[in-house]
Amino acid sequence: MSPRAPLALGPRERLIVALDEPTGAQALEWVDRLGDAVSFYKIGMELLASGDYFTVLDALAKRDKKIFVDLKFFDIPATIAGVIGGLSRWPVTFATIHGWHAGMMEAAAQARSGDLRLLAVTVLTSMDRTDLAAMGIDHEPREVVVQRALAAQAAGIDGVICSGQEAAPVRAATGAGFDIVCPGIRPAGSAVGDQKRTLGVAEAFAAGANAIVVGRPIRQAPDPRVAAEAMQAEIAELVK
Repeated sequence: MSPRAPLALGPRERLIVALDEPTGAQALEWVDRLGDAVSFYKIGMELLASGDYFTVLDALAKRDKKIFVDLKFFDIPATIAGVIGGLSRWPVTFATIHGWHAGMMEAAAQARSGDLRLLAVTVLTSMDRTDLAAMGIDHEPREVVVQRALAAQAAGIDGVICSGQEAAPVRAATGAGFDIVCPGIRPAGSAVGDQKRTLGVAEAFAAGANAIVVGRPIRQAPDPRVAAEAMQAEIAELVK
C-alpha cells in the first residue's frame, strides 16, 4: 500500500501544541488560554490515564481544532489493525504507531480509513546513541531513524515522528511526499529538560519538517499565548 500525499497544512496548523496534562479540565483550560493562537493539539498518554481522553478529543473537534493522537501503538498486527480501524471513526488527523515492525505497520496502513494519517515513531527525542546501545542497537540515531522511515514508507505509513536533527536525512531518503513531524523543539533560550536531540523552530522547517510539536516551551513561558503567537509568526515567515 503506497503512502498518500503529504497533508496540506495551513501555516497556523504547522504548530502542534502538546496537551500533556493529568486531567481533561486542565487540558481544556490550556485550549481556552491559547485561543486562536493554536489550531492543532497533541493528546498523549498522560491525559489517557485521566479517563478524560475521548472527552477532550470530542471537545477539541467541536472547537474545530485538529487532533493528534499520540499513543504510540505497538502490538501484534491484528490488534493494531483493530485499534487503527476503530480510531479512524474519530475526527483525528495524526496518530502514532511504533516503527519497529513491518507487519504491524502494514496492518495499520491497511486498516486506516477516512482522514486519519499515521506517523511512525522512529527514535524518541529523549534518546541518544548510548540509549540505543543499551537496547542492543549499535548505530547512531540518524542511521536508525532513516532506516525506520524508509521501512514505514514501504509499509504505506504516511510519515514519521523524528527529531529535527534527522529531518534532513529523512527528507532526502523519502522524498517530498512524506510527512515529517518533529517534537523536541526548543526555541533559543528554552530549557532542554529531558530531551537529548533538539532543534529550533527555523532549523526544523529548513531541514524538511512539515510540522513541529511544542509543549513545555509554550506552557512554561511567562505568557504562553504570546510565546505561541511568536512561533506562529516565525513559521509564517518560513513557509510562505
